[in-house]
Amino acid sequence: GIEFLVRVSYVEIYREEIKDLLSTKTATNTKSKENIYIRENELGEIVVVGVVEKVVSSYDEMMRYLDLGNIGRTTASTNMNNTSSRSHAIFTIFLEQRKETQKSDNTGSNSEYITAKFHLVDLAGSERNKRTGNEGLRFKESININYGLLALGNVISCLGDETKRKYITHVPYRDSKLTRLLQDSLGGNSKTLVIACASPADANLEETLNSLKYANRARNIKNTPVVN
Repeated sequence: GIEFLVRVSYVEIYREEIKDLLSTKTATNTKSKENIYIRENELGEIVVVGVVEKVVSSYDEMMRYLDLGNIGRTTASTNMNNTSSRSHAIFTIFLEQRKETQKSDNTGSNSEYITAKFHLVDLAGSERNKRTGNEGLRFKESININYGLLALGNVISCLGDETKRKYITHVPYRDSKLTRLLQDSLGGNSKTLVIACASPADANLEETLNSLKYANRARNIKNTPVVN
C-alpha cells in the first residue's frame, strides 16, 4: 500500500550561473540560454525552476545520470590539478513515500506522503593564483570559485558561531547562487554532513588547515529537522 517516487537533478554553478547538467541543451552544447531561476515556495523551501528532473527506479539508473552529468561538468588543467573542477556542483535526489488511504465517506482517497531531499554537493577547492598559475579565463573562474566559498564561509560563520547567533538577524544567503541553493541544507530543515579533503603533502599544509577550520565551523551549526 506504499509507493515510492525517486527523482534526480544535477546542476553546476559556473561563474555565478546555474547550468543544468542533465539538460539536452547542455549535452548538445546548445548556445541558447536556459531559463533557470531560484525560488522559495509557500513552505519556505528553496526550489530551482527550469531544471530537468529525471525519474529513476534503480541505483544503476541513478548512477547513469550522475555519470552523464559529469561529462558536462566544467573542468580544466591547472598547475595543481590536471582535471580541476571549475564549478561547484549539486546532485539532488528527491524521495517521496506515498500511502493511499480511503476517505471515510468513500468518495475517494487521501494521498498522504512524506518527502526528503538529498543534496550531494561537490565544492571546487579554493585557489591561490601563485600556486595554480591561472591566467585569463582560468583566473576569472578562480575568482568566482573563491567568491562562492567566501559567501558560504560567511553563512557558516553566522550560523555556527554561538556568540554571533544571539546578535545576527540577517544571514547572507543571497550573496551567491551557491549559498542560496544550499539555504535549506545549512539553516533549514536538514541534517548536514561535511567531508573535508585533507592532503598529506607538506606543500598543501595551508590549504588542508584552512579546509579543516572551514569544516569545524560548519560542524557547529545546530539544526533540528522535522518530518515533512
